[in-house]
Amino acid sequence: MHHGTYLNLPGVRLWCVDTGGEGIPLVLLHANTGTCEAWRSQIDFFSLAGFRVIAFDRRGWGKSLADPLTGVQPSSVAQDLDALVDHLQLPSFHLLGIAGGGFVALDFAAWRPECLLGLVVAASNGQFNEPEMQAFSERISIPGLTGNHELRRFLEVGVSYRAENPEGFEQFVTIEHSARQINAPAQPMRTPNTFAKISTIKTRTLILSGGADLLAPPSLMHFWARHMSHTTHVNIPDGGHALNWERPEEFNEKVLFFLRSFD
Repeated sequence: MHHGTYLNLPGVRLWCVDTGGEGIPLVLLHANTGTCEAWRSQIDFFSLAGFRVIAFDRRGWGKSLADPLTGVQPSSVAQDLDALVDHLQLPSFHLLGIAGGGFVALDFAAWRPECLLGLVVAASNGQFNEPEMQAFSERISIPGLTGNHELRRFLEVGVSYRAENPEGFEQFVTIEHSARQINAPAQPMRTPNTFAKISTIKTRTLILSGGADLLAPPSLMHFWARHMSHTTHVNIPDGGHALNWERPEEFNEKVLFFLRSFD
């Protein structure tokens, strides 16, 4: 994977991986359980496919270091992304967010639609506050497991992957265990994600789900995505919540097919 570097942005020294080049930028937003490391199967792949791939550790995760002396803490991830776009002087780009990164992708897309060519939201419940979504989440929760931090990893990664690739599962657990810095505050959304908010998003969007995802199953993603226009739904049947990590070949193929449709 390409090496990263620190960028001094308002309120944060942001750790960023940037493959460079003249290709269309593709910005990757990691999950709450991840860092740039979780994109190891995507960064080189999409770079070789001709894209300028950019991934960063969100403030308080991985190597990114909040700096209260240079900005109000904590600003939203969408605002950090906006500052990064300005710092790198990016032209219009594709944005891909998975799980918690999907929350941010929707937040940014509703706020800065003029920046985006395409949007990909993968394995994400979208972090909506509507009562219907709360009720849906209750129906799919697993008592004694969903809220247990120590056992949560068994929801984050699909059972088939854990069975077939125990070494990969342990690598995922290692990244997850150290992803969020101790006592790091979670950055809020710039504005809460609502059905009304995402209905304003006109960017062409790929909704990518995993059939074995116990946290954001296809039915849940369809439930909130029906409030958006210009969406394409694709499912990877045996993929769990860590979809890009578990099924990188299928994930990359589906995303690349979508991105190529803009050519």
